[in-house]
Formats: sequence, structure tokens, C-alpha cells
Amino acid sequence: MNPVQQKKMLVGLDIGTSKIVCIVGEMGVDGTIEIVGLGSHPSRGMKKGVVVNIESTVQSIRRAVEEAELMAGCTIHSVYAGIAGSHIQSMNSHGIVAVRDREVTPADIERVIDAAQAVAIPQDQRILHVLPQEYVVDNQEGIKEPIGMSGVRLEAKVHLVTGAVNAAQNIERCVQRCGLQTDAIILEQLASSYAVLTDDERELGVCLVDIGGGTTDIAIFTEGAIRHTAVIPIAGDQVTNDIAMALRTPTQHAEKIKIKYACALTQLAKADETIKVPSVGDRPPRDLSRQSLAEVVEPRYDELFTLIQAELRRSGFEDMVAAGIVLTGGTAKMEGVVDLAEEIFHMPVRLARPQGVSGLTDVINNPIYSTGVGLLLFAAQQQTNNRKNMPAEEPQDSYLSRIKDWIKVNF
Repeated sequence: MNPVQQKKMLVGLDIGTSKIVCIVGEMGVDGTIEIVGLGSHPSRGMKKGVVVNIESTVQSIRRAVEEAELMAGCTIHSVYAGIAGSHIQSMNSHGIVAVRDREVTPADIERVIDAAQAVAIPQDQRILHVLPQEYVVDNQEGIKEPIGMSGVRLEAKVHLVTGAVNAAQNIERCVQRCGLQTDAIILEQLASSYAVLTDDERELGVCLVDIGGGTTDIAIFTEGAIRHTAVIPIAGDQVTNDIAMALRTPTQHAEKIKIKYACALTQLAKADETIKVPSVGDRPPRDLSRQSLAEVVEPRYDELFTLIQAELRRSGFEDMVAAGIVLTGGTAKMEGVVDLAEEIFHMPVRLARPQGVSGLTDVINNPIYSTGVGLLLFAAQQQTNNRKNMPAEEPQDSYLSRIKDWIKVNF
């Protein structure tokens, strides 16, 4: 067995509409992540973030995983998988419990979180995440870590994220058919936020927009906590489709033209720059100015940013995102996207690349890997928290003390 396997290995699997990315990270004792392997393969069998063909998706996952195993020199057994799609819903909820021994313990936190997630959700939805925003002990608000505080009443304000049961099961089934286990299914924009946002941005208020191939995922943070999540089913695939229709060229050529020449702001494209556009069938390729291409692309980005702005208004947090908009994802890389976004949103906009990891940083320094890296950072935090919350070894007389506690509670 390779000695690398003796260390704690974490694997993030970003199952996207346009590509499947598998990233292997080695977790240090202090919770830091070193990227040791990366595999990427075009996605077949996904549409707007959900599985539409199990067999094709399984083959794409298998290719990406094999590539990552080869680079990392280890065998992958389990993964943290991302989930996206229009079926994702979210709401803010709130739970209250009495503090048992006038001092908040981890057990009280568990009970108040359970109380906060006891809300009616449709039968075809399942809870993916319960994300604490803040705690209130008696009437003291804005507490992030209430353990050890004195009080008689504990409240928790949480953000609940739910997803379609069948969408999550299909992802699990695809992963299983590759001979792997699913450690957890994580909301993609939540994962991306771990890789691209700074603590200052979360505190000031920021809107993260992850523009992928099939969906645009939004997450709004204020005062250090997630407040709103949403998914818009318009993204890079629509841009490719527009290019294919307007220029009358096959979709695979439209995708290449988009990546190589497209610009989201017409005034940035020079009129004298020309590109070769392959025609359908055996007709000869045509010459087209880059400006004409930008005139096809700009309206679609304009529409997308207008929809994001409407979602931001609907959430009620538009005036609270002082740090502005952070764009990430492959479709956000295009020239002119940041300039166009600033024109529409009238607030600061930046393009973000994954941060917070070591290892193959020159390879993953690209917005298309934000979700994959974020899945690893999310997993590392979960592992660290689980280690903190593991009960210390109980002393010999723990059996007696448990009986005493039971008598105290029940009599």
C-alpha cells in the first residue's frame, strides 16, 4: 500500500453539468489541505445540475476519479459530492429550548438545532444542511459559540437547505456504481464559498455567484453567516446555445469559440478582430468579427445578471452586501464579465479563484475548480469539528454518574 494512504485523504467530487472534477487533498493534523491529485472529464448525462442519464454520468465520474487516483498515487474509496439544480430550496428557521443545567452544553446545542429543523417540508424534499447563523442565550443576541455560557433559554437561528430526494439519491447511486461511498452531499455554492470568500467579506455582507455550465448558484452572507441561497437555471450552456444558433455552427464548435474568443462586453471587442466560424455540414468556414460574437453573448449575460439582481432584491439583503458581488465558476472567466456586472449591479465585483490550500496551487488556480476545492475545505472543517465534539474517555465511575444524572432529570 502506498504510504500516502496512511495519512488522512479527502476527496471532493464536483458533479457539474459541463464537467466532472475530482480533487484529492491530504489533510494535515492542523486541518490544512494539500492538493495531491486532480482529475477532470467532460460531463455526459447531466442537465441543469441534475442527473438525466445514470450510465453516462457513471462513466464520466469513473474517468475523473481514475485520473485523480493516478496523479495522487492512491486508491479513492469515498467522496464528498456536490449537488445543485433548480430543486434546491432554502429557508431561515428558528428553534428554542430550555438549558438543562443553567450552562449551555453541546447536548443543548444539538437539541436546539433539532428544534430549529423541525419544520414542515414537502415529502419529495430532504434536508441537506442545517447551517447555524447565530444563537441567543436568554436575551443576549449575536452569539456564535454559546457553549459554557450561563442561561436558562437557548435559541438558534438557522438556514435550512433542502433538495429533491430523487436528485440526491441519483447522485449517490452514480457514486456507488463507481465502487465509491458518499461521505456527504454538499450544496455547491456553500462549498464554493469556503474556497473563494474571505472572513471580512462574510462579515461585511457579500453575494457569491457561481456561474457553471447548467446553473448559476447564489449564496448571500452577512455578519459571518449564510442568509440566503438560490439557483437560477441559466448559465454557460445557454451562452453556447445562443452562439450555435446565431452563428449557425455545431454546438461543440460554439463551445470552443465561446472559450477562446467570446467577450461579454461589446465595447471591449475590437471591430477589426476576426474569427473563423465552422459551418454546419460540409460548407466552408466563414469569417466573422469578434464584435459580432460579443453582440450575441452580451444580452445573455445581461439577462443573467438582471435575474441575479432580482433574486438579491427578493431576498431582502440587497442593501446589506457591502463587500459587493464575488463571481466564480467557469462561465465567469470570460473577458468583460466583471465590467458588465459592475455596470448592472452598481457595486464592487471581483472574479475569485480558489484559495486556502497548498500543493498543486498553480493547477487549481482557476475559477472552474472553486467548488471542488471548496468541497475539500468543507470536509476538513467537518472532520475537525467532529474531532472536537468527540467525548473524552469516561472515568470508571461514569456509570454511577449517569444514573445520578438520570435521577436529577426525571425526579
